[in-house]
Amino acid sequence: MCAGQREMDSYRTLILLMSTVTLTTAGVRLVDGPRCSGRVEVLHGKTWTTVCDADFDQQDAEVVCRDLGCGPPEEVLGAAAFGRGEGQVWTEELQCRGNGSDIYSCPTSSYKHSCSHDNDVGLLCADNVRLVDGSSHCSGRVEVLHRGQWGTVCDDDWDMRDAAVVCRELGCGEAVDVLGNSHFGPGSGPIWMDDIDCSGSESTLKNCRSAGWGKHNCNQTKNAGVICSDSVRLMDGGGRCSGRVEVLHRGQWGTVCDDDWDMRDAAVVCRELGCGEAVDVLGNSHFGPGSGPIWMDDVDCTGSESTLKNCTSAGWGKHDCNQTKNAGVICSGHKMPRLTHGPHLCSGRVEVLHGNTLATVCDADFDQQDAEVVCRELGCGHPMKVLGAAAFGRGEGQVWTEELQCRGNESEISLCPTSSVKQNCSHYNDVGLICSGHTAVRLLNGWDYCSGRVELLYLSDWGSVCGASWDMKAASVLCGQLKCGSAVALLAADWFGEGSGHIWADVFDCHGNETHLSECSISSWNRAACSHKQAAGVICNGSSQAFHEGQVRLSGGRECQGQVEVYFSQDWRRVLLDAWSVPEASVVCRQLGCGSVLNFSSSSPSSPDQHSHICVTGFNCSGIEAHLGNCSSANLLNLSCSSMEQLSITCSGMCYINLKTAHSSIRLVGSGGDCAGRLEVFLSGSWGTVCDDSWDIEDAQVVCRQLQCGVALSAYVPAWFGPGTGPIWLNEVQCEGNETSLWNCRYQSGGKHDCRHKEDIGVVCSEFKEIRLTEGCKGNLEVFYNGTWGNVCVNEMNEETASLICQELNCGKTGRESGARARVESSPNWLDQVKCRKHDSTLWHCPSDPWGHNKCDNDKEVAHITCSEVKNEMLMKKHVKCSSFPHQRQCSVPLPLRLSGPEGSCSGRLEVYHNAAWGSICDDQWDIRDAEVVCRQLGCGKALSANGSAAFGAGEGVIWLNRVECRGDEIHLWDCSYSLKNHTDCSHKEDAGVTCADISLTPVITSKVTTNSISVGKSEMITTSRPLPQPVTSSVVLLVL
Repeated sequence: MCAGQREMDSYRTLILLMSTVTLTTAGVRLVDGPRCSGRVEVLHGKTWTTVCDADFDQQDAEVVCRDLGCGPPEEVLGAAAFGRGEGQVWTEELQCRGNGSDIYSCPTSSYKHSCSHDNDVGLLCADNVRLVDGSSHCSGRVEVLHRGQWGTVCDDDWDMRDAAVVCRELGCGEAVDVLGNSHFGPGSGPIWMDDIDCSGSESTLKNCRSAGWGKHNCNQTKNAGVICSDSVRLMDGGGRCSGRVEVLHRGQWGTVCDDDWDMRDAAVVCRELGCGEAVDVLGNSHFGPGSGPIWMDDVDCTGSESTLKNCTSAGWGKHDCNQTKNAGVICSGHKMPRLTHGPHLCSGRVEVLHGNTLATVCDADFDQQDAEVVCRELGCGHPMKVLGAAAFGRGEGQVWTEELQCRGNESEISLCPTSSVKQNCSHYNDVGLICSGHTAVRLLNGWDYCSGRVELLYLSDWGSVCGASWDMKAASVLCGQLKCGSAVALLAADWFGEGSGHIWADVFDCHGNETHLSECSISSWNRAACSHKQAAGVICNGSSQAFHEGQVRLSGGRECQGQVEVYFSQDWRRVLLDAWSVPEASVVCRQLGCGSVLNFSSSSPSSPDQHSHICVTGFNCSGIEAHLGNCSSANLLNLSCSSMEQLSITCSGMCYINLKTAHSSIRLVGSGGDCAGRLEVFLSGSWGTVCDDSWDIEDAQVVCRQLQCGVALSAYVPAWFGPGTGPIWLNEVQCEGNETSLWNCRYQSGGKHDCRHKEDIGVVCSEFKEIRLTEGCKGNLEVFYNGTWGNVCVNEMNEETASLICQELNCGKTGRESGARARVESSPNWLDQVKCRKHDSTLWHCPSDPWGHNKCDNDKEVAHITCSEVKNEMLMKKHVKCSSFPHQRQCSVPLPLRLSGPEGSCSGRLEVYHNAAWGSICDDQWDIRDAEVVCRQLGCGKALSANGSAAFGAGEGVIWLNRVECRGDEIHLWDCSYSLKNHTDCSHKEDAGVTCADISLTPVITSKVTTNSISVGKSEMITTSRPLPQPVTSSVVLLVL
């Protein structure tokens, strides 16, 4: 057999081993092969049929490859090379001339042969992309096929997302590295693509954005290159040419058992990876145990195979070993640097482990580009200084006989070219290096792993970062480095607490597209004085709190018209008119489900002191974004915005909703959370339910989307959360499923229906969360998330966390934690590293690892909680949750409300019960519309006045509410807009109160609530339905839920 035939057979074997896809056009497809290859099938009528190999020739193959958008045919394969098909064999014979654009342009004739599926024809077409001049077909210079000619790709903006598309298109696994500056040598011919910008999910490089075919501003010295993982990789060995052997099979990486593992097997791996020769073979999981399947055992290579998969073995997944016996390899191409004898880990004498030999490096030709790569590979930032003449002492052993010739953009020195050393060097010439030194980043004291105070590790010391020189670009790079997405907010130290120890005052000059902070240029450490009060904090969009950022609401009484407010940096902010344009206004209307923008204008606060807090400005949108948070970031103004022009907007939703009132809203109630419950809508001044007639999953999807609660997990759950009361507002709802608001769907309204409340619809969305103990007030702690009950791991959990859980479940004030076995073996581990702080009021505020990320042993590390079981029967318990959505302001269990004033009076200072404490309301923006709602909720008639400035005396303790804004027609105060937190920006001199028309009220009650903190001469009652005698007291506090 000739060498060319052997090469084609090897290539064909590799093709058949790679993962399969189906490439289809309207009339022809290739099945059970990688992209652009497979069994040929033709659509005949409505049936796919295979094609006989007897008369399928090169001209037919030309048309099929062209029709599928692939390159020219490389080989026609007969005898069911890609497996036998099913169904019919096509009864016609293609007679293409080779120049047609699709198979329907080809003549056909009846078959002359008797064919079966054993004769199904297969076809190998050239891909539209290839890698040239690398060590294998999975590494090299990127070239694309366009108009029948191969050309190169410019390395401008070439990154890992672009490389990932190329590797996937070629069936070469994951991208390992991206290379520029014609690392694999200059190409020839046209430069077809430049400024490529892939999202990473495209199926082919041609689908990515670029400057356009043939449009570029570079030359062949800037060709882009890629190294893909192919079907084998080496892990945890300090570089790509050393480590634990892993192979890719059926889309999943798995390990190789060390039984009979020898140098011949290792030689195949090293050759396949382009890592030179095998230097050493290692077993017994020398590089640490792997995870996942053990794919290969009893591997027996001759040493000449082109890929490990071509070696004989026990068979895929067949083995008799475990992960303590993983095979490992060290190849001659393994080069790993280290810095030694310096004052810290990121400085010292440069030494290189080459294969199994450690050698120093000569200072004669070690330059800044080499230093860039060494510092990057060690995670030590950027080079600060290259020092010669054995500045960190003379080494021992060999001086490396090769000279590094790095270009500076490589990820590790094993990717740098080398040449023989021309100088005569000794250990007096050992080179030294000082790198900038920051080696790790973290976010501390936030709600979760993806939010908190920024800290960097430098010279083995953690320190905070000065917020004065910290910006959104640097924050986004940090978030990406932590795999937390991008930054959505920058916050000061008062949100995440002040750090201790060092405060780094560096200026990070990031472009925003770096993958690691060490890739940003920085000033010297400790550049200027900065205090911990200026420590930078970040919220990334991977945080549980991120979805709040960028939310929008319109104040002023109507859903689709009013003053624009944005949730930004953890508070609602008014928006200034400056630099606001139609694109930004369009995004706001779209986000609110209010159609398109009609107009926007300036507006002024309704009172001189209204919104005297910080305003927001500087949003910059293209107009196509679905959410304001997707636009470029805004800025906070460090001045009062009360005297400045604020933005008011009118959307077209005002015109097409066609309701008696322009305000309409939705909520889910009855579950204890925002994202599940009975669906209620607000129409004609009151809340009502929705009938289940015609209700389906598409309708539920729209509800979950409008509430920003993920996706719908269920749709048809009539009265699951209990029957509602009042009107049934909507019936026969029919959504397509892609609407942004329920009001964009078709429905019947106005109360015309034949429904009863037992048909009230309920919805459960994926973001609904709940906790439970499996035995009441003790047992395994389980969390309901994404439609499934799962475990919470006990790692890092403390008594404070256990006590908070007990309080939240109304199981007493204290609890203790221990490790236990999972109740259901197959249940997911939802949370790990949960550690609550003293100020956390619910488990969802406590820091933890992201959902589903854990290192948890289900046999012994599932959290088991035992509570004190001294139950507090008060309805006003600590874990009451209020919605934070702009159009859903009710509490899942309504917070108690009271007036503190003269006996039996319907006037007094207004107070609410939250987080186990009574607190007052700040009078910022407090007006007669707010008072109307309070008086209505208390059954005290019409509001006569809204009192401020502590008219009924100053309260004590916490100020819970501020910036309350009601329309005046709400049933409860919780249906209004407000800010609920400990408001330290307001004093008790500003406590709000109300004066209602009724002079006194005879309380009515369904259940009496008493507390241990009631002062002498006062009583507290919940008002609902049964008359009770008035208590004989000197004063009364009226309490309602």
